[in-house]
Amino acid sequence: MAGVSGGRVARSVFGGIAPHAAGSHFPSRQAVRLAGLHRHEMGGISGSYAEGADAIVVSGGYRDDEDHGDWILYTGQGGNVGRRQVADQELTRGNLALALSEERGLPVRVIRGAGGDPKLSPTTGYRYDGLYVVVRHWQEASVDGPLIWRFVLEREGAPGSSIAAVADPSDASAQRRESTQQRIVRNSAVTQWVKDLYGGRCQFCGIVLETAAGAYSEGAHVRALGSPNDGPDTVDNVLCLCPNDHVLFDKGALYVADGKIVRSHDGFVLGELTVRAGHTVREEHFAYHREHFAGVRRGA
Repeated sequence: MAGVSGGRVARSVFGGIAPHAAGSHFPSRQAVRLAGLHRHEMGGISGSYAEGADAIVVSGGYRDDEDHGDWILYTGQGGNVGRRQVADQELTRGNLALALSEERGLPVRVIRGAGGDPKLSPTTGYRYDGLYVVVRHWQEASVDGPLIWRFVLEREGAPGSSIAAVADPSDASAQRRESTQQRIVRNSAVTQWVKDLYGGRCQFCGIVLETAAGAYSEGAHVRALGSPNDGPDTVDNVLCLCPNDHVLFDKGALYVADGKIVRSHDGFVLGELTVRAGHTVREEHFAYHREHFAGVRRGA
């Protein structure tokens, strides 16, 4: 576990930091750092690519940020000069740390500064606003043009949130704590129709996972549901995939190129997408996935 010693934070601490409750106010970034809530006095993302991100600051530093209170569309770090995006961002450093926090389900402390949305931010200084969880990330063009990494964070336990309270791994007194993961409600008839059409056979690799209850597969939405992607829950936006390929597809490690060719994120060709009569996935959904999740420009 990390701690503050001699004005320096040794490692990340995930979860709440006693005695600072949500709503605690601080006059400066230095005060936030000395309280142990954020490791740095400059930069928005606290943590490391080896451990994950434990905190972010939302203070109006990036024009593409959107603060909706219970959920935040957060812009990654890099390539920003004077609030203008001048270069592409890479999935390294703090951006990779946030992606790792998503993968591991780690809680992220959110600190809002006076420079952020005036309806949600303090008038002066900084305010600790509680724990959020990174639920997805992708790459897209910024309002200035260069590519940025986007991260959606949801307040844990908020009404309508897709996540429930996350156990604080730094709390040694927590012997056992129940945690429930809730997904956006899908139309089960849609995904089941697609899975039945393929008999549970993965459209990418062709594998059928046979269990005592029959073939197991997953319905994968090409354009993700929910804000800010707003993909439709229709058969023309759903694939039948094995669990491994579903995860890789959602993370952008696999994508479908023009001509229905399945490629890995480094461009390696895995094969042709299997498509059966009566099932057509709209190319615009594949294009959206390529650009936003696999980081591939339109037309590739």
